[in-house]
Amino acid sequence: MKLSTQAKLYQIFRIAIAMCFIGHGAFGIITKQVWCNYFAVFGIGREMAYKLMPFVGTFDIIMGILILVYPMRVIPAWLVFWGLFTALLRPLSHEPFAEFLERAGNYGVPFAMLLLVGFGSNFKDMFAHLKSDFRVEQNVYRKVETCLRVTVFLLLLGHGWLNLINKQGLLAQYSSIGITNAAQAANIIGAFEILAAFIVLIKPVRSILIPLLIWKIVSEMFYPAYAYWEWIERGGSYAAILALWLLTNPDLYKKPNRTK
Repeated sequence: MKLSTQAKLYQIFRIAIAMCFIGHGAFGIITKQVWCNYFAVFGIGREMAYKLMPFVGTFDIIMGILILVYPMRVIPAWLVFWGLFTALLRPLSHEPFAEFLERAGNYGVPFAMLLLVGFGSNFKDMFAHLKSDFRVEQNVYRKVETCLRVTVFLLLLGHGWLNLINKQGLLAQYSSIGITNAAQAANIIGAFEILAAFIVLIKPVRSILIPLLIWKIVSEMFYPAYAYWEWIERGGSYAAILALWLLTNPDLYKKPNRTK
């Protein structure tokens, strides 16, 4: 059975949201050391941070599973807030502001899903079971497309920026795959990603989106530690590019022929 465009977008967004929650939640279960810096923003010490991490991680994983088995508007709505909040903790804990931008998939994709399915007319609608068989007008597609263009722009800009400032984690990735001059590679990749970011924002060329998607999927596999969970957590980045590719199909906006 051939899926409609809205059904494809709906499923892509659900899977991406699940990946964001589950990947992030796994780090809470693992008790990732760098999280101590984020708890410290609120004056929480290391000992207490390590005790709280599994609770945060468990809740994230439950949300990730729930969006797959019983999707509700409240789940992407929560991720918009949670994604923004956790991304902002990076610069608040003295990491580069680019870290906030690079995680745009975590908050941009759930917002795109809310645009697609609608925000609901009352509080009860936030907890209503969502289904993929809903009607979408062309103006809604335009709004979702704009949201995704900004999202992809931010995540590419952020990652490119991190390359240009030679983030040590990225240099370690490039060295791990045999690149001898990691800093030079980072500068080239950073310039490429920032150029691609502005192309997507100004006028997304459909032919470059799939290569960008492949690049993003492959490049996120290079993390030397917790590689699988790092890759999974960035599900929103892949979904944003893939969904944007679907929405840049010119046939989607053609008006149907009307017979007299």
